[in-house]
Amino acid sequence: MSTPTGSWAVHAATVLSEAGFRRGGARAAVVDLLDAQACALSAYDIEQALREEGDRTVARASVYRILDELEELKLVSRIDVGQGITRYEPVRPGGHHHHHMVCDRCGRIIPFSDDGLERAISRLARESTFAVTEHEIVLHGVCAECAGPGGPASPPR
Repeated sequence: MSTPTGSWAVHAATVLSEAGFRRGGARAAVVDLLDAQACALSAYDIEQALREEGDRTVARASVYRILDELEELKLVSRIDVGQGITRYEPVRPGGHHHHHMVCDRCGRIIPFSDDGLERAISRLARESTFAVTEHEIVLHGVCAECAGPGGPASPPR
């Protein structure tokens, strides 16, 4: 994993450099991997993916340290999906983001975007004179696969 190729990876490398971080192999590997993802990954997922790629083995403690650095620089967002699981995904330049549906049975994460939801959040902020600087929506339920025939059902309580 040499030079970052995606727009977020280039942005992250610039921000890290400006913050005084040297370009380390482990950090570059994590940044490149996150840049290629469509949705959030856990530290364990990142460690496993890097091991499977074979290019770079990065210890989980290093993955957590790198994620903490990226989060501190607002390059990744931390998503608590419940059941003690935390995932991370790039904060891409331009402000576009998505939200997540989490299956409480299998743990699957399904990203979604909804312009109406974004407008409702903006409207609520205007009406309550509250400056929303960021937001995260995580919906919990049961995915279609876990619900089986007949569609999603309410999870057991």
